[in-house]
Amino acid sequence: MNNHKLTIKETIFIGSMLFGLFFGAGNLIFPIHLGQIAGANMWPATIGFLIAAIGFPFLAIIAIGVSKTNGTFEIATRVNKIYAYLFTIALFLVIGPFFALPRLATTSYEIAFSPFITSSTGKVVLPIFSILFFVVAWFFARRPSKILDYVGKFLTPVFLVLLAIVVVLALIHPLGSVSHAPVSADYHHSATLKGFIEGYNTLDALSALAFGVIIVATIKKLGIKEPSGITKETVKSGTISIVGMAVIYALLALMGAMSLGHFKVSENGGIALAQIAQYYLGDYGIIILSLIIIVACLKTTIGLITAFAETFNKMFPKVSYLQFATAASLLACIFANVGLTKIIMYSTPVLMFIYPLAITLILLTLVSSWFHHSPIVYRFTTYFTMIAAFFDGVKASPESFANTGFAQSLIHFAEHYIPFFTIGMGWIVPAVVGFIIGLIVYKLRGGKRAHA
Repeated sequence: MNNHKLTIKETIFIGSMLFGLFFGAGNLIFPIHLGQIAGANMWPATIGFLIAAIGFPFLAIIAIGVSKTNGTFEIATRVNKIYAYLFTIALFLVIGPFFALPRLATTSYEIAFSPFITSSTGKVVLPIFSILFFVVAWFFARRPSKILDYVGKFLTPVFLVLLAIVVVLALIHPLGSVSHAPVSADYHHSATLKGFIEGYNTLDALSALAFGVIIVATIKKLGIKEPSGITKETVKSGTISIVGMAVIYALLALMGAMSLGHFKVSENGGIALAQIAQYYLGDYGIIILSLIIIVACLKTTIGLITAFAETFNKMFPKVSYLQFATAASLLACIFANVGLTKIIMYSTPVLMFIYPLAITLILLTLVSSWFHHSPIVYRFTTYFTMIAAFFDGVKASPESFANTGFAQSLIHFAEHYIPFFTIGMGWIVPAVVGFIIGLIVYKLRGGKRAHA
């Protein structure tokens, strides 16, 4: 038996890598905006936000580790192989070239360059920036064995140093008092639940399923071969990453709440972050903020391209890793420049459909040993969840469809008969019912692993 363990230094580096892969521009913007709209109720709102924004991703990391598999596709085959292909392809296309990757490039551009150029000039600058952005990301992602060095040892520390400059100044010279910060109407009551829903919408659990393949591969390359050892090292590295994210989320939310002493609530966290940086550092603040955003987006882009290419290469081995990485980069570059608004609009219902399926897959994996990984339990839980998730997807659809008589009748039905549908969690009760029915059928069949 291989009793080899990672050194403390190696564990920290992997934890740093995972943190760097997770923490993109959206992770900076969401908590600052939460702090501004929650105001004096920032702390209970932040607790709810943390439960969803780091709780689900951490469970996903643990699930990948305990599953003794190489990633999402293998886990999803416990439902059935066709579902595994459909779910994995949809998941990686949405968090890859069709949605998340293009958004990372445009977010970097909008914060770093759009304040200084006209819209007509932007039509020329954005394509140039997008090409350079994805060429750099592709260059680093083409050698996945080096991702620990690129992200864990270099990009994440640079990102943290740049962010620390702004955070420390905000704490030393606060713009206002949290206790006197105005509270938005939605946060007067049930601030923790509202914060939880905001954290749920970060969709980091999807990223965790995607990045799991990178973590497992990195741990194996460092000499850990036994499944129990991989599980242990995955949990240790995940803990480091999640603790780091929790601290930064809380500090950013605090910054957002304190900023109300000098600024009004911004339309989004990006504007608020720009205002805070410029207040403390003047024009240099925008430069530092631009570097923070570009580094944050770049390291997450490298991770997503790597996860996309490795997963698709395992599912379709006749196409090389490099070909998939190149395809993801090219598609993302195109969508970053052509019709991104429509891509986001049509991606939202897909995300609302996939996210509950991802959560139930994570939770099933964590308790899978209770029912000997029986496909029966996986299927009943997944199919019941899928029905509720379909209604969530319809509600999140573009207005051209959501306002049709057919869609409105479905939404009306769900509002009356599916608990928690109105707060975006209609999948919970059907998932529990499906799980219970699956367990009953599993027991009736003799309590053994059942293959259909």
